[in-house]
Amino acid sequence: MTMPSLPPPGGFVELFRAIAAVEPGRLYARCGGDDLTFALLDRRSDAIAAALCAAGAAPGDRVASMLPNGALPLALIHALAKAGLVWVPLNMQAVGEGLRYILRHSTPELVVAADSVVAALQEAGAAAILTETDLAGLARGTAPPPGHTPDPAADFAICYTSGTTGPPKGVRVSHRMLRLAGEGAALVADARDGDAMLMWEPLYHIGGAQMAVLPLLRRVHLHMVPRFSASRFWQEAAEAGATHIHYLGGILQILLKQPPAPSDRAHGVRVAWGGGCPAEIRDAVQQRFGVTLRECYGMTEASSFTTFNAGGPAGAVGRPMPWLDVAICDAEGRPVPQGLRGEIVVRAHDALALTRGYLDNPSATARALRDGALHTGDAGSLDAAGNLFFHGRLTDSARVRGENVSAWEVESVAAQHPDVADCAMLGIPAELGEQEIKLFVALRPGARLTPPELGAWLATRLARYQQPRFIAIVSEFERTPSQRIMKHRLSPGRDDCWDRLAGAPS
Repeated sequence: MTMPSLPPPGGFVELFRAIAAVEPGRLYARCGGDDLTFALLDRRSDAIAAALCAAGAAPGDRVASMLPNGALPLALIHALAKAGLVWVPLNMQAVGEGLRYILRHSTPELVVAADSVVAALQEAGAAAILTETDLAGLARGTAPPPGHTPDPAADFAICYTSGTTGPPKGVRVSHRMLRLAGEGAALVADARDGDAMLMWEPLYHIGGAQMAVLPLLRRVHLHMVPRFSASRFWQEAAEAGATHIHYLGGILQILLKQPPAPSDRAHGVRVAWGGGCPAEIRDAVQQRFGVTLRECYGMTEASSFTTFNAGGPAGAVGRPMPWLDVAICDAEGRPVPQGLRGEIVVRAHDALALTRGYLDNPSATARALRDGALHTGDAGSLDAAGNLFFHGRLTDSARVRGENVSAWEVESVAAQHPDVADCAMLGIPAELGEQEIKLFVALRPGARLTPPELGAWLATRLARYQQPRFIAIVSEFERTPSQRIMKHRLSPGRDDCWDRLAGAPS
């Protein structure tokens, strides 16, 4: 396979301006049944940028937003880029201490918010709030926009990581990084002129933010829906005329657990692209839904995409983007032999492809960025052809009777049970040293699976040291915007679950 070349230098603001000037009527997105052309988006974003600058905002100032998907948030994103302001996207579901932490840490000059979340922001200490209603008023302005083009190396956004195992870190994302994230999306998705991208992922997650760039790189348009809905997913894809759907986390597993329906195939989707598809469900997804899967691996710190699988072996997350290299290293940073597991370490051919670090967090920056490389904290291995295989987080594991057990290894097996909708593993303290495995399981609607039954089923499919000692049935999981389970919210207790060893001879 011939790999594409490195994209031309620069950010994305200049691309947007060029298209708006030459093809003003070109479709950028459909939002709630309305067409958003480049001309309309250009005019609205110019007006917002001009108003913010007139109010005293200066390049480098931070502006947070807490908005649902839609045309107006897209205009805000491009307005901030044009004005050289730094965007701090906030999760619409954030409340209380979690929201307060990000506001205190990022210190935005202004928060632009949906009317429905103003009270939560005020309770969390936000002072200067511009409502979505006020933003709509700014978008109708006529003042001339800022005329400068931001430096590609300048911060465009501070994107806070999901914080599944601890406080979130603010990843510094430059204009160039978001441009490369869009380039990566185009490659992973095999985007072609005329394609329509069903977009459910929130703009406040990197998986959504990168999509704001894609129509600048290919003649495609976005079709935005308010949120991910498993029951309506394929119907929405058909109504949108979508050629592509995006998946993250456990999205494909959730869709497979839905009852079979005519809508599974009554759509025009050609490609399902994203990350988080275990090898064992790849064929089932492609056969049931009639799509081609294109798997990738990446993280916000490396312009979202690191590798993608375009025709490689099942289970692989592919080969590196043209602007990156990948190595597998041991704890001392030395490359390990082919096929062995180690930490995924990323280096860049483009100096701006990697983050410059985490906002006001020098210790986390020093741990992640060493000797010009990003140490991801993820476990992986490489085959002879250079295909990367992902084996979970290095820290998302348990030490059981002298063996390291990856959460990914246990979860991927448990998720195959027909009654399991989703699951998550924790390592909890053992009575005498090391850890025990606790598995949390959400069942499919109507399922009657009991923990002892699941434990017996797993006993024939997992090594003894991998078998959960504790199993807890939960009604649902709290999730991040990318639909990943928030493991730090799960109970490490022993009194709310089934114990495989209860009553066993000591």
